[in-house]
Amino acid sequence: MEQSTEIEIDAPPERVWDVMSDVERWPEWTDTVTAVTRLDAQALGLGSRVRVEQPKLPPTEYVVTELDPGAGFTWVATGPGVRTTARHRITAAGSGSRVRLSVEQAGPVGVVMGRFFFRRLTDRYLATEAAGLKARCEGRV
Repeated sequence: MEQSTEIEIDAPPERVWDVMSDVERWPEWTDTVTAVTRLDAQALGLGSRVRVEQPKLPPTEYVVTELDPGAGFTWVATGPGVRTTARHRITAAGSGSRVRLSVEQAGPVGVVMGRFFFRRLTDRYLATEAAGLKARCEGRV
């Protein structure tokens, strides 16, 4: 089950990428993330591991599985019966950018939890993250 949101940002894709890829600073611009800890020494790249802490959710370790510098990344977290895939995509839109954020829950536990227990929370978190990213990129945060 995948949930997503899209938002237009009045900033070039390069600016959006700079903010989005600086994952340790996410708590500065979104209330949905309380801490991000990089578990590797190198810059965000394929195979990078990151621990994300969010209100109402257990701390989760993600691994970057796709990276397209300037255009987005995907990271995946796995646990017993669940696979969470979070995608962060940026495209040019006129003089600004369009961002699509999505979360997909798979596996027997993931589908049930995503559909019945965390659906509204995920929708709210995606909208909050998109709005915070927009504000940060446009210089309002």
